[in-house]
Order: sequence, then structure tokens, then C-alpha cells
Amino acid sequence: MHVAPLSGPALAAALPALARLRIAVFRDFPYLYDGALEYETSYLAKFAVARDAVIVAATDGETIVGSATGSALDETHADFAAPLLAAGIDPASTFYCGESVLLPSYRGKGVGHAFFDHREAHARSAGYVRSCFCAVIRPDDHPLRPAAYSPLDAFWASRGYAKLPGVIAHFPWKDLGEGEQTLKPMQFWMRTL
Repeated sequence: MHVAPLSGPALAAALPALARLRIAVFRDFPYLYDGALEYETSYLAKFAVARDAVIVAATDGETIVGSATGSALDETHADFAAPLLAAGIDPASTFYCGESVLLPSYRGKGVGHAFFDHREAHARSAGYVRSCFCAVIRPDDHPLRPAAYSPLDAFWASRGYAKLPGVIAHFPWKDLGEGEQTLKPMQFWMRTL
């Protein structure tokens, strides 16, 4: 198992595998994302060239089994900046830890910590003073919530992140079984770097 940032030709070559991985992992609760390969590949290609972007991959041999993204909040995820501005937080000095996806059989082995370590180190080296991310809010009684589902709140808190009360973004995607995209509430979590 190896966890490291991707760049240059290695990143370009990995984009299709990263796109397939995102679709596979985000199908599960709580995201329930009905993704499309063309959209995901295009999203990742744009993301890879964004200001201060980093894509970290977890590999088992030659196979990518997980990835995590991060970038300047005020460029790649400009729509997410409004709730922070309203809360008095400067988006320009805030690094956005985007998606983290990891195949289930590799969870619980420290990869999540490695993802945050790489993204936070990258953010510090680029001069950011805080790091944030968003997590989808689903009701406890959601009909597709697995009985054994355990939210990642305790893990995120162990990394020094805390929920920003009332700081919510909204992002559209199509849930499994839905005919069209709907806005999903996304809770901000933040820490000082």
C-alpha cells in the first residue's frame, strides 16, 4: 500500500481510474451518487490544473484503491465560498479538502489519515492558514441508510476539524433512483493549520 500525490504524466494516466473509483465509492450511503464517467473524467481533468490543486492516490501495487483531492477554495469550488464569507471566514486563506474516496476493504488502515496529512502539508506549503471540507447531511431515518452505517464525525474530530454551526453549502447531484439532480445540504468542517 502506497499513498502519495500524483502529478504530470502519472496524474494524466490515472484520471480514468480515479473517475471510476469516485463513481463506485460515492454510490454508497451517504452520497448515493448516480455518477457518469464522462462528467467525472472532465471534472478531475479541470481540477488537476486548478490553482494549488493536489490529488493524492492510494495504490495497492499498480491498482488505485483510493484518492483525495484539495485546492484553492475560491477558484475550484467558488460556489462554496459564499457560506464562509457570510460566517466571516476568508475563502482566499482557506484550503478546501475535496473528496476522499477509498474502497471499503482498505478502510481502517490509516489511509484516511495519510490523505489528510498530504493535503494539509500541501496547504501549509502554499500559505493557507486553515483547511475545510463539506460533508453531505442526510437524515438519520433516510430509507437507504444501512443499519451498520457509522458517520465519520469522530475521525474528522480526531484530525482537529469541527463543524461550523449553521455554515451549510448546497450542491446538486442525482441520487440513485432519481430522475434529475437535486440540491443537497453540505455541512462545513474546519481546522486551523
